[in-house]
Amino acid sequence: MSGARKVHIKSFGCQMNVYDSHRMADTLAPEGFAETATPDDADLVILNTCHIREKAAEKIYSELGRIRVMKQEAARNGRKLTIAVAGCVAQAEGEEIIRRAPAVDLVVGPQSYHRLPALLSRVAQGEAVVDTEFPIEDKFDILKAPSREATRARGVSAFVTVQEGCDKFCTFCVVPYTRGAEVSRPVAKIVAEVERLADAGVREISLIGQNVNAYHGEGPDGRAWTLGRLLHRIAEVPGIARLRYTTSHPCDMEESLYAAHRDLDALMPYLHLPVQSGSDRILDAMNRRHTRADYLAAIARMRTAQPAIAFSSDFIVGFPGETEDDFRETLSLVDEVGFASAFSFKYSPRPGTPAAEMTEQLSEEVKTERLYRLQDALNRHQKAFNAGCAGKSFDVLFEKPGRYAGQLVGRSPYLQPVQVMAPPSMIGEIHRVRIIEVSANSLFGEQMEGAARASPPMMAEAGG
Repeated sequence: MSGARKVHIKSFGCQMNVYDSHRMADTLAPEGFAETATPDDADLVILNTCHIREKAAEKIYSELGRIRVMKQEAARNGRKLTIAVAGCVAQAEGEEIIRRAPAVDLVVGPQSYHRLPALLSRVAQGEAVVDTEFPIEDKFDILKAPSREATRARGVSAFVTVQEGCDKFCTFCVVPYTRGAEVSRPVAKIVAEVERLADAGVREISLIGQNVNAYHGEGPDGRAWTLGRLLHRIAEVPGIARLRYTTSHPCDMEESLYAAHRDLDALMPYLHLPVQSGSDRILDAMNRRHTRADYLAAIARMRTAQPAIAFSSDFIVGFPGETEDDFRETLSLVDEVGFASAFSFKYSPRPGTPAAEMTEQLSEEVKTERLYRLQDALNRHQKAFNAGCAGKSFDVLFEKPGRYAGQLVGRSPYLQPVQVMAPPSMIGEIHRVRIIEVSANSLFGEQMEGAARASPPMMAEAGG
């Protein structure tokens, strides 16, 4: 392919999709495609889809209806618009997408993004293409690395995939079917990617995977490394000041990870650890492979290793067979842990999953009422956590200009947006900030005296 063309990639769902969207753009750049922020002037539109949330497929078909109109308008103006559907809905729906939305030219699963140039060449010959295979070759070995310019344009924080797939087979989840079995990238390839990002000005790395703490990639010594050991190695890369990782599974918490939180200043004291339910009976029905006590033991162990740590989580309410007593167990877990943040959802059946076939499906009314009660409890704890930041100080990584002149927005160690009056030259720097005001979704701070920092992120009392 040749010529200057534009590609618009819209990501739905998880951080993995954001990362994959960037890799698709990087792979298409040598083929003459430049990214554009809107689909209006695009020659290629890619919807990178997620199948986790309620009515995910229907939302994509609705989006495709709008893009179909754009494709017809482009054709009337003598311009060809190619439509591609990627991601987990593509993997799950396959040829059904072409049947329901004939305007779609290409359906490509998450394991085949490195084939995009060849697949688009087939589309250019007038063929509607569906590729949802799990190829033998490793897509990470073939996907193009981003240019220095593209990396800089994406900001001072970056995702790096270290693990894909899932072997857990929770009864409500489609990920094992859409992303495949757990696979970990070799340490050397991850480190090389992080070094390229650091060289382009990235200061914060978030390691991502469906079960990121199940990481077991081959190390330079030929042995399987744990996530904790990998974090220690990445912390040695010059220029990288902050590390995060997501999403973790309670069954894969292990000693090297606790040690990393204890020993690494760069590792942020914030852990997303999904629990889904506080009821052992429901956890068993979900095939979560851990109990409430197991989960609370992991929380306690992490707090011992890193006293400044805060937690976020995922919850599903209204799982088949959930009683009021089961739901109250979830509410009591929320109060026992005191999450700084959380995502909560009503259970919705996913075709092909065991839970979809369970007979004790709950009504929408019950699920909605319980979701409101759960979110009230979660919001109460989030507000309390944010309120507790007032008057305290911690390090903030400045990321971008704020809404007002002379303002920058950064992130606290706990991922909260922090707005500070500061010059644009400080973007990419870490400075100590005292929190002077708290709103529902943001913190407002003022700079403290001192130079840029890459020091421990632990919250300190004002003036400390």
